[in-house]
Amino acid sequence: MHTINVLGIQRLNADDARRIEAVDQRIRYTDACDWFDGEIRDTWNAYASAHYLVPESNGQGTREERDRLLAQAEIIYGGWPYPLDLRARSPNLKWFHQRAAGASNLLLGDLWGSDVIVTTGRGLGNTRAMSEYVLAGILHFTRGFNRAETDRTARQFTKHSYRPLSILGKTICVIGAGGIGQDVAQLCAAAGMRVVGTRRSPAAGVPPAPFAELAGPGDLDRLLGEADFVAVCCQWTPETTHLINAQRLGAMKPGAILLNVARGEIIDEAALLEALKADRLRGVALDVYDGEFERDPPEELWTDPRVLITPHVSAGTDRQTSASVELFLRNLGAYVDGKPLENVLDWARGY
Repeated sequence: MHTINVLGIQRLNADDARRIEAVDQRIRYTDACDWFDGEIRDTWNAYASAHYLVPESNGQGTREERDRLLAQAEIIYGGWPYPLDLRARSPNLKWFHQRAAGASNLLLGDLWGSDVIVTTGRGLGNTRAMSEYVLAGILHFTRGFNRAETDRTARQFTKHSYRPLSILGKTICVIGAGGIGQDVAQLCAAAGMRVVGTRRSPAAGVPPAPFAELAGPGDLDRLLGEADFVAVCCQWTPETTHLINAQRLGAMKPGAILLNVARGEIIDEAALLEALKADRLRGVALDVYDGEFERDPPEELWTDPRVLITPHVSAGTDRQTSASVELFLRNLGAYVDGKPLENVLDWARGY
């Protein structure tokens, strides 16, 4: 009976660590959270290290000790950022679970396209919090709150410029009706909106509630023309890179509001800036931007009052969910029993 070594390089609480070992008597869990911070600082760019690592954390142990942990690991519970050479240093690694939903987080490292089974938290993050962010972004611009900040800076009210809109009966197009998109749809429908959307392979027949229509990618341009609000919730893959380009920005209703809680690379920022210059959009709420792991956003996005931009915080909440941990525990039970795992990353599809 061989020992199944599970290495944690993403923070877990003590109770969850005990639950991992309780799945099977063969499992030995080792907590190495923050052990790799020093070498991550040396191999990732300075911007990502400064924004995503614990301040002043430079890791633990020697390089030899960390190599030994990786060499023994059969399973790794991880997150982002991570050692870019993880596969090369983990000869016995069979399965890597990434707590986050976005598979694109793994593109930079040597796990991508490897022989290791990778699972993600796709559809299991703080999707309710992200849907609240979308609704908040819509209300920010429909109620003219962006104008309030401009007025405060000028110390002068411009009441006529607020142009408040009601969201009741307006249409939102949800691009990517996965876990995040479905929660966005539910919350917006509850607020009185008509919801349409797209997903890669929609089921035939009557669309699932609350969607009035759920179509495939080929119908996106048509749905954009109906939408007062457009929420980008899909995975970033080669197919969705610059999915929102000049053509699709032009297909949107004049005065539409665009929101992105997915990945910045899905929107062509040059085309977005041109659409803003042409005053085609009432507002843009961006929790992400192209190159967010490497640099600050373009100055034009910082300074335009029609743009609300935040540092990838839409999933933040005081109500932490453990859905991804629960998935890992279910998959761990399936792994020791030799059964298929859930949420396995399809390298060809990209998520």
